[in-house]
Amino acid sequence: MSATTTLVTGRRPMRRAVVGRRRVFGRIAGLITLIIAAVFALGPLLWAFSTSLRTPADAFTNPPQWIPFAPDFGNYAAVFEQIPIGQFFLNSTIVTLVIVVGQTITCTLSGYAFAMISFPGKNWIFGAFLATMMVPLQTIIIPVFLIIKTLGLTDSLASLIIPALGSAFGTFLMRQYFMQMPKELGEAARIDGASQWGVFFHVYARMAAPAISTLAILNFSGFWAEFYRPLIFLQSQSNFTLPLGLVGLQGNLGTGSISVVLAGVVLAMIPSVLLFIFAQRYFISGVTAGSSR
Repeated sequence: MSATTTLVTGRRPMRRAVVGRRRVFGRIAGLITLIIAAVFALGPLLWAFSTSLRTPADAFTNPPQWIPFAPDFGNYAAVFEQIPIGQFFLNSTIVTLVIVVGQTITCTLSGYAFAMISFPGKNWIFGAFLATMMVPLQTIIIPVFLIIKTLGLTDSLASLIIPALGSAFGTFLMRQYFMQMPKELGEAARIDGASQWGVFFHVYARMAAPAISTLAILNFSGFWAEFYRPLIFLQSQSNFTLPLGLVGLQGNLGTGSISVVLAGVVLAMIPSVLLFIFAQRYFISGVTAGSSR
């Protein structure tokens, strides 16, 4: 073996060792970055939960007492005493679930149509759909309110549900997902005698389960915490959704009882937190479904 060959073969283990160190360093740096990001993301939530268990006198201690040694669960009882939070929970549940189901159906059907069915003006219509995503809600809230008033739906849960049964973003999301699917599957099903509805329900809708789950999760998180439209459309306390109903706790801010307010906030966060815990794998699979194609 020549000296040159020996030198080259000796360099290979050194290069592999350098590459291995770089990979380890990269993983450590990534882990540290994620930990820092998690601290910034979870810090406010942990502070809210911690403060909700403190007495009003201890709510503003400096430095903050992250772990209350004498937790006061009376703040949560005060929430139920001051506002009808059970009714607010029920209203938010009805509004959110109906919108989630409605948008899942309409967006899945429209996304499939734009991706798999040819019809005149398809690209123009889809472009008009996308254009509506660029219009802020605040600019069209008055025309929407006038339409709701004309239909006699003001101060009702229907005023929140009906305008939200369709979504340009949801249509776009489902269209992009359906476009990644092979059209040969649908053609094979049609050869076997399946109708257009049969192809959709038995072939493509089942394959689109990750994207449908992602759309449902995003809609639940968004409409559960929605405040702007309920503030405009609802007047009766019996129809308030949870975010709007929590405004009834603002009187505690004047007396320094921020712990009661944050107890209400923590109660409002419970459904979203549980949804994230139990459905995060469906959300991740839906977001990353097209990365390997």
